[in-house]
Amino acid sequence: MRWLFALLLLPGPALADTVVASRTIRADTVLAATDLALLPQDTEGALDDPRLAVGMEARVTLYANRPIRPEDLGPPALVDRNQLVSLSFHSGTLSILTEGRALGRGGVGDVIRVMNLASRTTVTGRVTPDGGVIVGPNP
Repeated sequence: MRWLFALLLLPGPALADTVVASRTIRADTVLAATDLALLPQDTEGALDDPRLAVGMEARVTLYANRPIRPEDLGPPALVDRNQLVSLSFHSGTLSILTEGRALGRGGVGDVIRVMNLASRTTVTGRVTPDGGVIVGPNP
């Protein structure tokens, strides 16, 4: 009987909250605080703080009352598919600037493909904070 009483006094596992979508949210939607809710359960691999999701963009469709995982979200896209963007290449003192057409969507730091409008070749580059794309050895 003593061991039963001792078991009751031991602390149980601490439960964390899980961030879930308060409604079905389509991909490419920037999340607001009203789009999120907390469930009092611990879901492995899911977000536990809604502040980590507010302002991020849904990369996939988020269904109501389902846990939101970090890989479901990303930075908001600055560049949309078919958008005209400035392409820049820098190597030492050489600097080339031209115009291109984005072949995909991307946020700051994402790697996307872009068609160089002058040469009609496809290059890969990294999206910059100003909405341009840097190509080169370390895009």
